[in-house]
Amino acid sequence: MKTTLSVLLVLSFGLFLASCNFKKTEPPSDKVGEDATSAQRTLVAFLENLHAGRYEEAARLYGGTYEIMIDHNPNLDPNDPIGLLRNACTINGAECLELKSIALENDLASNEFDFKVEFMNEDGSIFVLGPCCGGNETDTPPQSVFPFTVIKKDTGDFVVMEMPPYVP
Repeated sequence: MKTTLSVLLVLSFGLFLASCNFKKTEPPSDKVGEDATSAQRTLVAFLENLHAGRYEEAARLYGGTYEIMIDHNPNLDPNDPIGLLRNACTINGAECLELKSIALENDLASNEFDFKVEFMNEDGSIFVLGPCCGGNETDTPPQSVFPFTVIKKDTGDFVVMEMPPYVP
């Protein structure tokens, strides 16, 4: 009996000591969910900044190519992302319209998120990109949903990889 009581006391004391050293941890967070939310916020901010003419803020959120914008603006400094975005939205045909809807299509990897976006015309109707340059609807069906990719960089920042649709 004495031996059993001694064993129980030792075990109880050991459990007490273990509980004193126990660190309370929060349940693991859904990091992919948090990143998807951050990616979506980045895309919304980027598109809203373009629509509002806040090109400096938009440039900080853009990680895609400037090649087409540089080609369209040979007299503009190719190292001027603010000017390139401004010209894209105001004179070169990028449709920097108000955002209508956004949906996460999928997260391809832990750092890449695909979204589907719809834009609104000034009258509130959904923007539809029709055939271009002599094409027809059979060759180029009308498009109202546009893909956008947002990437999480090694720094933890998120950047948008595409510009809004272009209408020549």
